[in-house]
Amino acid sequence: MGNVFPRTEVAGVSLSRMIIGTNWLLGYSHTSPSADARIRGRFAAPEDFFPMLEAFMGYGVDTIMGPIGKNPLIAGAIEHARQKLGKDIIVIDTPVIDVSDTAEARREAEATIRMGVKAGARFSLLHHSSVEQLVNKNLGVIARLPDYTKMVRDAGLIPGLSAHMPELVVYSDANGYDVQTYIQIYNCMGFMMQVEIETVSAIIHSAKKPVMTIKPMAAGRATPYVGLSFAWHTIRPCDMVTVGCFTPDEAHEDVEISLAALEGRFPNLERRSSPNEGQAAFGKAGE
Repeated sequence: MGNVFPRTEVAGVSLSRMIIGTNWLLGYSHTSPSADARIRGRFAAPEDFFPMLEAFMGYGVDTIMGPIGKNPLIAGAIEHARQKLGKDIIVIDTPVIDVSDTAEARREAEATIRMGVKAGARFSLLHHSSVEQLVNKNLGVIARLPDYTKMVRDAGLIPGLSAHMPELVVYSDANGYDVQTYIQIYNCMGFMMQVEIETVSAIIHSAKKPVMTIKPMAAGRATPYVGLSFAWHTIRPCDMVTVGCFTPDEAHEDVEISLAALEGRFPNLERRSSPNEGQAAFGKAGE
């Protein structure tokens, strides 16, 4: 396998199975306001993102996900990296839209979706906070969802759903909506998952379209080795894992841990530091 990350295909588009997450680039830490501010302070200009994007792109991890259409900073950073590296970056936009059943709201939704086009997106995965408002559990449907997937198609983008709520995957598959891929929270700690891990795992394995899993390290609550090893060993070959990092070194570590999991070996990483490096449990230096 080497150092080039494996790929999958969604609606005829080749994507890296590792996806670059943007929470730890845009200031959504799921930890604290001070952590959010630290992130925003580090990534304050388009060029600040380049070392991170370059690190991922060195392994062929060329797919990025987030609310990119509405964020000129990250959109500019992606374009800066494209120009500097001479390589394409596949953008998955996650727009938050107004789903009110009015003409004005529909116009606003169309305009928001088209922001992804301006940011160079290929995919538009409607944000869970919007789509979940349309779910009717009694009928097992997502009301008016075809209206919005058509907006995505009309904008020249590939439609999908951000599905924090697992029912979105189930109802979409059952009703045959024009949804080509899903985002689903999935991690070994059940962090932010609405039902138990085993149930979400079963939904992922039964999904009719590839699934982009997110929060594999439970926003820092699980170590990369534990979180990523669990994720890669419990999804399908067509599915993806979205990884958020704060430094290029973290990106290198996450790629190595992930490749090791996929190759069935132990990752080649330096051991962690300790006040007492001579502990027997740490093994000999250099091993």
